[in-house]
Amino acid sequence: MAQVTLNNVRKVYPNGFEAVKPASFAINDGEFVVLVGPSGCGKSTMLRMIAGLEDISSGELNIGDRVVNDVDPADRDIAMVFQNYALYPHMTVAKNIGYGLKNRKIPADQIAAKVQEAATMLNLTEYLDRKPSQLSGGQRQRVAMGRAIVRDPSLFLFDEPLSNLDAKLRNQMRIEIKALQRRLGVTSVYVTHDQVEAMTMADRIIVMNGGVIEQIGTPSEVYHSPASTFVASFMGAPPMNLLNGHAAGGRVRVGDHDLHHHDHDRPLTVGIRPEDIVPDTTGPLQINVSLIEELGAHRLLHGTLQDQAITIHVGKDHPVSTGPIYAAIKPNAVSLFDVESGMRL
Repeated sequence: MAQVTLNNVRKVYPNGFEAVKPASFAINDGEFVVLVGPSGCGKSTMLRMIAGLEDISSGELNIGDRVVNDVDPADRDIAMVFQNYALYPHMTVAKNIGYGLKNRKIPADQIAAKVQEAATMLNLTEYLDRKPSQLSGGQRQRVAMGRAIVRDPSLFLFDEPLSNLDAKLRNQMRIEIKALQRRLGVTSVYVTHDQVEAMTMADRIIVMNGGVIEQIGTPSEVYHSPASTFVASFMGAPPMNLLNGHAAGGRVRVGDHDLHHHDHDRPLTVGIRPEDIVPDTTGPLQINVSLIEELGAHRLLHGTLQDQAITIHVGKDHPVSTGPIYAAIKPNAVSLFDVESGMRL
């Protein structure tokens, strides 16, 4: 296991494109950290710099007590699990898992023991003699993980490993990967564009946008106290409602409604999570519901609050219909953001 520390790490390509602006953070020993953001935000580039697959333009990267800027990937004591599995089609599962150990001249009996241990951990014992073409997508991903586990690395790196799987299998594999990381206690960095994966798997989340780290925090911190309107809109399904408002006279107003106390006189953006808006016949907000989205365990009501789009989250048993309804906001559930910078106030 190892702590990973980045000090003003930056990536600029020869054409001048700055993929990752100077970034500094530390990943604790045994921690599971998820890098999340939309395509092109720099998260995979960040992971590849940690892996040694991309050169670092400036700054310093430490794995454990070593500066590894100029250390080859093979000498960084890392194991990487890719999106495309990267299995050898002509080899059995057992040989795929143990191939890296064979290259390192590990004795055959030790390889066999490590392969068997990993296969037991990943429920692959009955598939050890099969070829990758005879496996399902989830089983192939387990083989790729087994190949990483037998190396006994100090750091796991996951590059969108579940993107090729269907939704049901992704849910299952999320649980398995998190449970496995807990059992092994290995420091892990996981890249995804799926905010649900980030929320459910991470000890801490690093949200990236345009090469910049927007926020670092626990899933609860990122969800309930987003650092910017980007984080507020990206993290959460459905995302946070972002409404145009104005602070005056110690109150924040959206349209004709007072929502929150605030000391300044200025326009601002008001953020409210859909589940923090509660239908209430005595509530001060009148919302015109135009669409009801049935999602089994709950419903989403889509409508407008004085011509601004808004979504409400209600339980499956809550009586609903299109048309005007009244609602209230839960106490302390309003986030305020600067209009120009988008940063939290």
